[in-house]
Amino acid sequence: MNAFEKCPSATFEKIQQQDGTALQSKSLKKRSTGTPWWELQVSDADMRKVERTELVRMLEQLLLIREFEERLLDLSTAGILHGPAHASIGQEGAAVGAMSALGSTDKINGTHRMHHQFLAKALNHAAPKGYSPLETPFPEELVDVLFKTYSEILGLSTGYCGGRGGSMHLRLPEAGVLGSNAIVGGNLPHAVGYAFADKQLGRKDISVAFFGDGAMQNGATYEAMNLAALYRTPTVFFVENNLYAVSTHVSEQTREYRLAARGQGLGIPSIEFDGMDVIAARRAMELARQIIDDEGGPVLLEAKTYRYLHQSGALKGSAFGYRDKEEEEAWGLRDPATAFPAQLEKLGIIEAGAAETLKERVAEAVRNVLERLVENYGDEQRQKIRASLWPDPSRVEEGIRGDLKELAGQKHREVEDIEEKDRIEAKFIDVISQTMLRNMEKFETLFVLGEDVHRLRGGTAGATRGIAERFPDRLVGTPISENGFTGLALGAALNGMRPVVEIMYPDFALVAADQLFNQVSKVRHMFGGDFAVPVVVRSRVSQGTGYGSQHSMDASGLFALYPGWRIVAPSTPHDYIGLMNAAVACDDPVLVVEYSDLFQERGMIHATDWDYVVPFGKARIARPGNSCTILTYGPMVSTCCAVSERGGFDAEVIDLRTIDPLGVDWETIAESVRRTNALMIVERTTRGTSIGSRMVSDAQSRLFDWLDHEIIHVSGTESSAVVSKVLEEAAFAGAEAVEEALKQLVRRQQMAA
Repeated sequence: MNAFEKCPSATFEKIQQQDGTALQSKSLKKRSTGTPWWELQVSDADMRKVERTELVRMLEQLLLIREFEERLLDLSTAGILHGPAHASIGQEGAAVGAMSALGSTDKINGTHRMHHQFLAKALNHAAPKGYSPLETPFPEELVDVLFKTYSEILGLSTGYCGGRGGSMHLRLPEAGVLGSNAIVGGNLPHAVGYAFADKQLGRKDISVAFFGDGAMQNGATYEAMNLAALYRTPTVFFVENNLYAVSTHVSEQTREYRLAARGQGLGIPSIEFDGMDVIAARRAMELARQIIDDEGGPVLLEAKTYRYLHQSGALKGSAFGYRDKEEEEAWGLRDPATAFPAQLEKLGIIEAGAAETLKERVAEAVRNVLERLVENYGDEQRQKIRASLWPDPSRVEEGIRGDLKELAGQKHREVEDIEEKDRIEAKFIDVISQTMLRNMEKFETLFVLGEDVHRLRGGTAGATRGIAERFPDRLVGTPISENGFTGLALGAALNGMRPVVEIMYPDFALVAADQLFNQVSKVRHMFGGDFAVPVVVRSRVSQGTGYGSQHSMDASGLFALYPGWRIVAPSTPHDYIGLMNAAVACDDPVLVVEYSDLFQERGMIHATDWDYVVPFGKARIARPGNSCTILTYGPMVSTCCAVSERGGFDAEVIDLRTIDPLGVDWETIAESVRRTNALMIVERTTRGTSIGSRMVSDAQSRLFDWLDHEIIHVSGTESSAVVSKVLEEAAFAGAEAVEEALKQLVRRQQMAA
C-alpha cells in the first residue's frame, strides 16, 4: 500500500450517500472556493522539451548531491561531524528539478534538511556558462561549492558562514540562498518578506520557501501563507510531503492529509505532483512562476516524496520501528537517482554507461575535496579535521552586532546644544509620528507595518499620523499575526528594505518570540555577521492604564536577554527624535521603547532641524549630584529627579537612554560613581522582566573599587499588573519607592560615617 493511502478519505462520501441525512437536504448548497487545485502529471514529452545539456546537468547534480550526503553520513558515523546530519537522500529529485527553473536572483530558504536545495541552487549559480558535464571536465567553480559547503557543515572557517551555521543554517546570498532555518516553520515568513521586498522594489524575482509536512501544521506556516495571499507576494510555498515529521505519520498530524488542499481556504492556487520525478518538480516550478507572472502570487506546491533514512543519521526509519521495511522498499523502487538516468537512457538522451561515468567523476570530486578538509581521509582510525581549518575561538563573539560604521558622520546633538532662538516646545506623542514621517522621506526602502497602523488616523496611539496620506504603499496594516509579520519584516530586511515593526503591546512580543529572538536576534551572528539586519521594533509600554496583566508588560528585559538587539528608551522629545533617527539608520536590530506615561509630556526640541542622532551607548546627566548615582530610564527619569529635588537628596540622576547590556554607557556611570561612591538602579517595571538585575551584576564587577555600599535596586513587585487601579499601582515602582530607597541609602551613609 502506498503510504499516502493510510489516511481515511471516504467517510464523508459515505455519509452523503445515506438517505435522510442532513447532507441530503435541499436547503444545503454545495460551495467551492474558486481557487484552483491541480494534480500535475508529466510524460516523456515533457522531458523532451528540456535541452539535453540541461538534463545532463540535472543528472550530474542529482548524483553529486547523493554522493555528497552519503560521504557526509560516513563522516557522521565516524564522529568527524559535530552535530546532526539531516540527509535528504530520496528527496533530491524534487530539489534538482525545482532549482533548474530558478535563476540566481530568485530567493530560497529552507529547513534543517536543506543540503539538496542549497547545493542545487549554489551549483546552478556557480556553473560556467554553457557547462556540459559529459563534454567538459568538472569545473573548479563547482569544486569550490563542494569545498565551502562541506567546510560549513563541518564547522570550519573556510565555510560560507565561517562554520557558524553548520548543516542547518546555510546561506549564500549571491546565489539567492538567504538562509536556511532550524526552527520548524520559522523560514516561511522570511520568504514572504523576501518577496514583499522584491515586489515593493519592482523586481521580477520570486521567492521559494521549502518546508515539510510537519511544518504545514505550524501556526507560522498559516500566518505566512495568509500574509503572502493578502499582499499577493511572489512567493512559492514548496512543501516536501515525505509523510513523516520525525516519526509521526502525516495521518497522525492532520485530518486532511492532502496538503495541497491548504491553499483552498486562503485563496492560494495549489499544484500537487510526484516529488520523486525530477521533471515533474521542474514543471511544477515553471507553472508556479507562470501563475505569479500572470496573476500574482502566491502558489502552493506539494511534492509527494520520501526520505529514505531516519530524521537524522545513517539508519532507516524502520530501525526505529515507526515504519516497516516493505514501505521503504516500495519507495526505494522509485529512487530518482536510478529512475531519472534510466529514463534518460530509455529516451536516448544519454548513452548507456553515461550515468556511471558521471557517478565516478562526482565521487572523485567529492573525495578530492574531503582530502583537503580531513587528514588521512578514509582511514577510520586516523582521520580527523585539519586543525588549521578550525575558526579562531577568540572571534566567537564577532558579528553579534555591527560596528555602527553606517552612523559615522551623522550629526550628534544634545538638547543643551540648541540655541535659544531655535528652541520650541513639543509634545512627545507628536514627535513620534513626525520623526517617522521624516525618516520615510529620507529612506525610500523604509516601511512601517503592524496591526491597525494604517487606520484610526495614526494607529491606536497616533504614532503613524500623517504617513498614510504621504506613503500609503509603505504603511502596511497587518492581520493579528505578530509572529508572521515580524518574520516578514526580517525577510524584507535581508532583501534590501528597512522595516519598522509596531508591536501594539509589549506582551504581544511573546507571540512573536520565535521571530524576535530565535531569528532576528541570532541571524546575523550565526550566518557569519557580515551583513545588515536593519529591523526596528517599536514597543509601546502602557503601564498604569488599567489594561491588566496581558497588556502592561515592559519587554525590555526580555529583549536584553538576546545580545543581537540594541535597546533604546528615550525619555524626552529631543532624545526620541535622535534615538529613532539612529535606530532607523542602524544596520542592527533595534528595539525602541515608547512609554505611554510620557506621551503627553512636553520638552524642548529644535524648531526645524531634526537631522541628528543621539548615539547608541551615550547616557545623559539628567540631574547633577554628589551623594549618590541613580541609573534609570523612561518615565522614571523625571520621577527620580523630582524625588531628589523634593526630598533634598544630592543625587546624580543618569538617564541611560541605551539600556541593552552591551550598550550601557559605563564610562559616564564610572565617572559618576567615582565621585558619589554609591549606586542605585531604578526601574518602574516588575521585578521579573526588569533589566536591573543584569545591570547590578555588571556594575558590581566594574565598579566594586569605588562603591562604599551595596547597590540598591528599585523595581516593581514580582506580580504582574492587574486591572484594579490600586493593585496596578502597587505592582510598579513609583516615587514612594524611590524616596524610601534614597532614605535607606542615606541611613547607610550615616552609619558608615
